[in-house]
Amino acid sequence: MSNVLGNHRTVEAADGHAGIQQVVVVIPAHNEEQRLGRCLAAVCHAMNVLQSAEPGIQILCVLVLDACTDDSQRAADAVVAGDARFASIDSHFRSVGAARQLGVSEGLLRLRASSALPSASTWVASTDADSVVPEHWLLTQVQMAQDGADAVLGTVEPEPSGADPAILRLWHGRHSLTENHSHIHGANLGARASAYVVSGGFPALETHEDRILVTEMRQRGYRVVATDRIRVITSSRTEGRAPEGFGSYLRSLAEPGSTTH
Repeated sequence: MSNVLGNHRTVEAADGHAGIQQVVVVIPAHNEEQRLGRCLAAVCHAMNVLQSAEPGIQILCVLVLDACTDDSQRAADAVVAGDARFASIDSHFRSVGAARQLGVSEGLLRLRASSALPSASTWVASTDADSVVPEHWLLTQVQMAQDGADAVLGTVEPEPSGADPAILRLWHGRHSLTENHSHIHGANLGARASAYVVSGGFPALETHEDRILVTEMRQRGYRVVATDRIRVITSSRTEGRAPEGFGSYLRSLAEPGSTTH
């Protein structure tokens, strides 16, 4: 496996910004031992695809184990021990926003210790421990950044296996999985580090940290691109880890008279 450190290759983006030369992937996890292995395997594959196409890019994936009381640590250790591009840290926030914030800060700190590249050359990608990213997940985000995007909003789709068919029908009836969609998901979001920092990063909240960050970026005039090209499959469970998170949203669809959007 490639190490997080490596040779740098200067690439100019279409808008004149320095091209992406470093990528930080951040994954918050709270009691995800059953799903974490599959998540990390998919992220690893996406990292390999990116580095195969762009060998000079450095990658670091930071897994934040937040208040875990199960065997998530064991699943993380198995990956971290075999691949220097992965790191795991513990936290006790019980807050997905705070966990994401910590993961990004830790990733940027470690990459800056190995180089003096400007933050505009670093891309931050976020997903969740109960999700599976596609193999081109990182490569497509980096290509969009090279074309001038400051943030990329991807779509998510509930995993059909084990899901209530009625809830799935309601969910699909309320979601448009297309280009230029209107959805914001922390499980499928990327941003240029410079824009992320200026916009205040992920706020340390239990929910909606993704929406707040993107709203701030838009208000500051950053270019935000919404795409369905990097769709992520996420858990269809209804007992969500975060209040008002994706699982809670799915559960609300089954409630009588639901008008949730």
